[in-house]
Amino acid sequence: MQAAAAAAAAAREAELAGPLRDLLPPVDFCCAYGSTLLHARPDGSSMVDYILGVADPLQWHAENLERNPAHYSSWIARLGAGAITGLADRIGVGVYFNPFVEWRDKRIKYGVVRMKDLALDVLTWDRFYLSGRLQKPVHVLVDNWDIRKVNTINLEMATSASLLLLPAEFTEYDLYAQICSLSYMGDLRMVFAEDKDKVKKIVEGSFQSFQSMYRPLVQEYISEGILKTSSHGQQKAFQQDCGPSATNELFSVLPWTIQRQAQGKYTLSGKEMPTRAVVSSKDVAASFVRRALRRRVMVSSARQAVSGLLASGGAVAAQYLGKKMAKAWKSRTV
Repeated sequence: MQAAAAAAAAAREAELAGPLRDLLPPVDFCCAYGSTLLHARPDGSSMVDYILGVADPLQWHAENLERNPAHYSSWIARLGAGAITGLADRIGVGVYFNPFVEWRDKRIKYGVVRMKDLALDVLTWDRFYLSGRLQKPVHVLVDNWDIRKVNTINLEMATSASLLLLPAEFTEYDLYAQICSLSYMGDLRMVFAEDKDKVKKIVEGSFQSFQSMYRPLVQEYISEGILKTSSHGQQKAFQQDCGPSATNELFSVLPWTIQRQAQGKYTLSGKEMPTRAVVSSKDVAASFVRRALRRRVMVSSARQAVSGLLASGGAVAAQYLGKKMAKAWKSRTV
């Protein structure tokens, strides 16, 4: 039984890695994700999504333009790799997507990002774009820079932020749903172009994967006394310490970009230096987290939407947005 499951998983990974072997230039990091991977029998219109990390996007796009010019809209292909990377960096958030790429009998979408930008976002939530994606289960296919190891910091920050936003008592499902929701706070697409049940579908479709990602961190908080376990029917449930000491312990884990909102000006020996921020209550901490993430997600999602619209050209962008809106409308009328 276990051998059969392992063989099936290996076959699935080999299938997902197909475009890396047969279609695209080499990459330093690759993960696959998307709703297609949550279902045993996805419909034929679904895409598999990839994030590709590369050391030099300019060089990578130049090679990919030679291999796969049809992946790009005609206008940007004519302008070349410099225009592609310029659009991603100056208008978007450093990621350039090619959607609706036909490969064999499948359709894929891939986004290309500079490795140092990926690592920076994972560690600091600078853009809170790809870091939010990596807080959810993905299939890592290439990892030459040990991003999985770096991402443990991202997972710890996501857990702390979610605990600050959750009430005193919550279930294991509530925790994963809150973590999943972080990167959608303030996302304009959630208003009109995303399935209203998106978070629920992601968590329910990947519950065991969320457990394998986050249970070690939960156990740490239990051992520190911040969390206590209880039962809630068949689900594991938790009670958290909402006192000032536990709250500040959680808040101290967050990126300094969020902590500094609580600190105002900070100086040490006449120089501007980050020091540990202190919050007066859990409600105050939650407010800082909510406001900071909404602002980041709103800006990043808007910039990336404009970048994608320009990159894809009108027809492809309309097709992609139309599919998103149809899915969103269906989820609101069921």
